[in-house]
Amino acid sequence: MPLATIHGTQINYRFDGPGDGPVVLFSNSLASNLTMWDLQIAALTERGYRVLRYDSRGHGQSAVAEGPYSIAMLTSDVVRLMDAFGLHKVHFCGLSLGGMVGQMLGAMHGDRLISLTLCSTTAYMALKESWDERIESAQKNGMRAAVEATVDRWLTKASQERLPDEVEKIGHMIINTAVDGYCASGIATQTMDLRETIRTISVPTLVLVGEHDPSTPVAAAEFIHEGITSSELHIIPDAAHVLDIEQDRKFNEVFLEFLNRNIE
Repeated sequence: MPLATIHGTQINYRFDGPGDGPVVLFSNSLASNLTMWDLQIAALTERGYRVLRYDSRGHGQSAVAEGPYSIAMLTSDVVRLMDAFGLHKVHFCGLSLGGMVGQMLGAMHGDRLISLTLCSTTAYMALKESWDERIESAQKNGMRAAVEATVDRWLTKASQERLPDEVEKIGHMIINTAVDGYCASGIATQTMDLRETIRTISVPTLVLVGEHDPSTPVAAAEFIHEGITSSELHIIPDAAHVLDIEQDRKFNEVFLEFLNRNIE
């Protein structure tokens, strides 16, 4: 379990693939960890990409730094992680919370990106009161109580039946997320507003969304696409929130095609 000291906290990370390949940097969603990208690794490394994954602060094997967190703080973590490994530019891909980080990264540090992929995310969280309820529930009942509702948001019912092993894995990720890390990151999600920020992004951007995503719906992806003139939008059929898991083959196909068109 390699750890990097970033911003006064410890961040867990993992490299895969050839040492001299262009780097794809993945950022995980709330209540998950770097293993959420397992189904992308072989597809990328077999084509010469080097993959860097990390657990967002308060998640996985990273330390649970005192909260609350902000999207600016989580974005700074990414820049400092890149600096720690001497990575001048990367292809960045983030999902949900990771996609919010990606939006700010693209706006504020576009010179550090070859390309940007924003998955299952939004520029603004309208139903802020729902986050008060989620945070209160986690503090009172723990993360185990959040598993069923979260899985229902993340995967369609058909995929829950089709992918029992992935459902079990997702449940473990949620349960093993520290309550304090979840709540601190939940506040970052609740308070962010990137609606104007994204208009300054000029790096080539891929916006991906699941056809049936109830958390960050197609309309949210369309708003991001409209706000980023250098973006393209793809809607993944038969997918909800974690489309990289639910429809991994289609995700990998679209993602790799985009990466291969944006080689520096």
